[in-house]
Amino acid sequence: MILALDQGTSSSRALLFDKNGQLLGLEQQEFQQYYPQEAWVEHDAEEIWRSQLQVAQRLIEKMQISPQAIQAIGITNQRETTILWDKKTGRPVHRAIVWQDRRTASYCEELKQAGHADYLRQHTGLLADAYFSATKIRWILEHIPQAKALAEKEQLCFGTVDSWLLWKLTNGKVHKTDPSNASRTLLYNLHTGEWDPKLLDIFGIPAHILPKISASSGLFGHTDPALFGAEIPITGIAGDQQAALFGQGCWQAGSVKNTYGTGCFMLMNTGNQPQNSNSGLLTTVAWEIDGQRTYALEGAVFVAGAAIQWLRDSLRILDSAKDSSYFAQQVEDTNGVYFVPAFAGLGAPYWDMYARGAILGLSRSSTKAHIVRAALESLAYQSKDLLLAMQQDAQLPLVQLKVDGGASANDFLMQFQSDILNAELLRPSLQETTAAGAAYLAGLGAKVWTKSDIQGFLAKQAQSFQPNMPATDREKRYARWLKAVSRTRNWAEE
Repeated sequence: MILALDQGTSSSRALLFDKNGQLLGLEQQEFQQYYPQEAWVEHDAEEIWRSQLQVAQRLIEKMQISPQAIQAIGITNQRETTILWDKKTGRPVHRAIVWQDRRTASYCEELKQAGHADYLRQHTGLLADAYFSATKIRWILEHIPQAKALAEKEQLCFGTVDSWLLWKLTNGKVHKTDPSNASRTLLYNLHTGEWDPKLLDIFGIPAHILPKISASSGLFGHTDPALFGAEIPITGIAGDQQAALFGQGCWQAGSVKNTYGTGCFMLMNTGNQPQNSNSGLLTTVAWEIDGQRTYALEGAVFVAGAAIQWLRDSLRILDSAKDSSYFAQQVEDTNGVYFVPAFAGLGAPYWDMYARGAILGLSRSSTKAHIVRAALESLAYQSKDLLLAMQQDAQLPLVQLKVDGGASANDFLMQFQSDILNAELLRPSLQETTAAGAAYLAGLGAKVWTKSDIQGFLAKQAQSFQPNMPATDREKRYARWLKAVSRTRNWAEE
């Protein structure tokens, strides 16, 4: 069996897969979020570790299996979240600064004014933004005296959550990360596959605090036998979105996965060369296996499922998010209504922070069902906007769209997404694609599975949606969507 540890932003989870890639069991535990100031978000790194260990131990106990039956562990994790700890004691010097935290936004503006943005973009594929780890590391080094003192004594370790869990699982024996996580730090050079000395200099970060970068699939180390009663090899690591890309079997250049959650995370496999984006998308490492790095373009729809939550919680025209599918299918179309949920501005390819949400095309005959349907359709339109930008940047045709996340269970939405893209859409029966990706990487790394084995698992699981909308209808609807978006642009600008 393979144990997957899925450490997310709000909970830690452990999942067990059998030799046929079937999910046998799952344990989950939420942990506390800390908001010490406006726009600050923190986690207790020790609580992350305890919760992750406890769900793994509970799962093994619940399934009544011998720890010796677990052939490998795979780790997937919330990305960019930053932890610094004392190498001797293993204790964090500060709470983990979470990827959502914006405390370093003003420093990012300083980076841009100093002319560093182009170097960052060209060498890391990322933007000068508080989202990524480097500015968070710098903040801790500058504001926490203990961190600076330990760094001067070469007694400080930095890690994203994968590195922290690996350190704790191996009782401090292993300090490593993989390229998918390293490529989210603003310190990793996409072209050399190593930490970039110039970037370390820009951020004032000593190289000795960084983890060693190892391939995403392969032996990282063994668990301390005191934890589970056996030394279990840890043979796979990937950040959550890249793990989902792998878990969906998006191994061919041009293959894309879209995760429909509160927002949407879309990644396109772009092959063995990093692709620069002209649309403000991020270039990232998808994974590295057998010395071969695979790259991806990544983009986000800011408001996806959150639009349905807004209808439920703020307008109160839905009792449950699941009711959206029922109402959408009570009408043949939106009756000309378009809903642009630009509550927080628009992301790629528009990048307009002054855009605001709007419902357009209302008439006396508009009903609740038309508005609900327009809200659901907005998820598909925004995903198409993003996908067209990816295809243009990568100069790759869409091979297939593979989907996961909560809203992917909505058959109406998935069919409309297929129609508006004029492409096949595949939805796996196993929705735990992130954890499955970590398990697959670990299974490959432990030589338990081959890629063809995993392709066999995936082939059994997929449900296909085929486009059946006439081309003229599709083109007309999308043109109206673009017109609706144009009406929301720059709305909040003074």
